[in-house]
Amino acid sequence: MTEERKDLKTEKGMPVTENKMGYMPIRPLMISMSLPAIISMTINALYNIVDSYFVARISEDALTAVSIIMPLQMMIIAVGVGTGVGVNSLISRRLGARRQEDADKAATTGLFLGFFDFLIFFIVGLLLPGAFVGSYAEPGTYIYTAARQYLTIVFCGSFFINIQVIIEKILQATGNMKAPMICSMAGAITNVILDPIMIFGLLGFPKMGVVGAALATVIGQVVGFTIAVIILFGKRNRDKHLVNISFKGFRLEWRIIKEIYQVGLPSIIMQSIASVMNVLYNMILVVYSTTAVAVLGVYFKIQSFVFMPVFGLNQGVLPIIGFNFGARNKERVKEARKEGIRFALIFMVIGLALFQLIPDKLLMIFDASPQMLEYGVPALRIISINFIPAAFGIMNGTVFQATGHGVYSLICSFIRQLIGIVPFAYILAKIGGVTLSWFSFPIGEVLGLIYSFYMLNKLMKNEIDTL
Repeated sequence: MTEERKDLKTEKGMPVTENKMGYMPIRPLMISMSLPAIISMTINALYNIVDSYFVARISEDALTAVSIIMPLQMMIIAVGVGTGVGVNSLISRRLGARRQEDADKAATTGLFLGFFDFLIFFIVGLLLPGAFVGSYAEPGTYIYTAARQYLTIVFCGSFFINIQVIIEKILQATGNMKAPMICSMAGAITNVILDPIMIFGLLGFPKMGVVGAALATVIGQVVGFTIAVIILFGKRNRDKHLVNISFKGFRLEWRIIKEIYQVGLPSIIMQSIASVMNVLYNMILVVYSTTAVAVLGVYFKIQSFVFMPVFGLNQGVLPIIGFNFGARNKERVKEARKEGIRFALIFMVIGLALFQLIPDKLLMIFDASPQMLEYGVPALRIISINFIPAAFGIMNGTVFQATGHGVYSLICSFIRQLIGIVPFAYILAKIGGVTLSWFSFPIGEVLGLIYSFYMLNKLMKNEIDTL
């Protein structure tokens, strides 16, 4: 079966759509669509590691300052990716149902929404950085000053990443996974190259420390954004896309916005919950030690090497499920989910092995002090217990988002992080200190997984099995 054959028939005798997501065998289709995203996400994970690697060489206080801002920086990604997921889901479902006009409107609307997202962060970056940083450090201290500067720069420069993410999701919804990979990799590689130059003042640049790290991040995003715009709107590429974007005479339609955010808003809130969880957990940890705060930040950097490939897999599986759900092909929907779980488990098992066997070596990437090793080694071993159940949870969430039920993923995330992790972290820290609090992660993951399987079973019976 090849992509050139357009006259194939389904089991019901109906013509198969020309889009490869409707007829190409699931496993090679999933690999071909996920691999570029996996490579892209892995490169981004590397950038996160390298960024903190160089910052850690300034001082542990510098690493703590960046770790404090990480939850808010995650908010930018949460809003951008959440909006993009809503756009992606709507486009793929409408293409599967052969409703081209709605698919085109969803793509154009997504770009406007990305700009509105940026305006929110720009205002926050200008007016409110001190209010957040002041919760962790006294004004006038190095941590306070560095964290505030970092926050202002990445927020006010977030226009580029917001638009880039929307463009990537538009392309992914049509089955084009290579172009988003190129955009993301270009930005990440630029950031990695500029980090040491701007942090330590190499090649004639002034030594800017944490400010240099923030500027390198934004410049990398400018590069990724520029390439994304060229790919989407360049004359050579414009006719190759399966959606048509036109601003001439375009008017925002509440119907389209509503459909985007039926999936996108739960995704935004779901990912924002992770930021809220991180903020609250940091507040619990800072009572015991600022080093513990740095450890949590380092954990999230390292674990991105495990989770980012799985999220890349998610990006490849989501449009496949969404397209075939729209095309009413339940067999392909189920097969895509099963294949996704198999590959997710492979990544998670490898990650679990590394975190259990060499946690000290992973921490030494960041010049871990003896105290950081004391907190960090048990942290990595305990928290990584949640990797295996997370594989199932992520893929269940992919099914929810692809079929237009993002609220299920939202509730699951709420249960996992705000009902599970945060309260248990507080209770366990009171009972046995920082080390015992790390067990809140696997506890929360199991609670969320129970709910996700319950809702998946309901979705299968009521909607997918009846296609």
